[in-house]
Amino acid sequence: MRHRDSTAAAASAHRHGAGPQSGHSAHVRVSDLSHAYRRGGPLALGGVDLEVRPGEIAALVGRSGCGKSTLLHLIAGLATPTAGAVHINGARVTGPSPRWVMMFQAPSLFPWMTVAQNAALGLRFTRRAHLVAERIPRLLRLVDLAALADRNAQELSGGQQQRVALARSLATEPDLLLLDEPFSALDAFTRRALQADVRRIAGELGLTVILVTHDVGEAVAMADRAFVMAADPGRVVCETALAPASREPGTPAFEAERTRLATLYETHAARRDAA
Repeated sequence: MRHRDSTAAAASAHRHGAGPQSGHSAHVRVSDLSHAYRRGGPLALGGVDLEVRPGEIAALVGRSGCGKSTLLHLIAGLATPTAGAVHINGARVTGPSPRWVMMFQAPSLFPWMTVAQNAALGLRFTRRAHLVAERIPRLLRLVDLAALADRNAQELSGGQQQRVALARSLATEPDLLLLDEPFSALDAFTRRALQADVRRIAGELGLTVILVTHDVGEAVAMADRAFVMAADPGRVVCETALAPASREPGTPAFEAERTRLATLYETHAARRDAA
């Protein structure tokens, strides 16, 4: 039986109505989801159930190998589950869509293209090039890259490259943004800045966000709610709301919430992983 924190019902209430919203928010429901990479092979995921509400930022937290990224890929429609289903806004996910986009650990930019050209790729691939002139300058301002629009991608720092990837992800105006540890290779200062900016941008645009992380501090800084996962097979063993007053790293509220989430992991996941 999965443990549910007593405050989870209020997980995203503080986000609704905060800042201007575009109305593009996804409701995500994962129902009895299981997945094996080959027929008859061991389950990478077993019986996962979770719900992410519109406009909420949710974190999938757990050690490497517990199935976090696999679950994210199934939500994105990049793989087909062995059993169970993912529904986004009531429709069953059967493949990728511009309505939900994923950012990976590597920004995967074309180094010979400019910042603006890289940011516009999603629109061009979905045959909406006529929207580039309207959307891309606005998005580059949103991610603080307007001054670098004509700079080649290969000239950028790692953090700047991830900002380009973020702008590219947002260009199609998705309902759902999926983050597969895109900040893990960055230095601590750049990572914190991007964590805060993604949260701000998600609030301004009304996006639903699901992020994968093994860092409980990142979950506390970014998410409204955390789903703690254990391995063999991967499954959600605990969910908890995260206090909105604890977003700023280094503050007593942040440290208290990080300690609480780490304790929940140790209690509900770490022992099972070691079993």
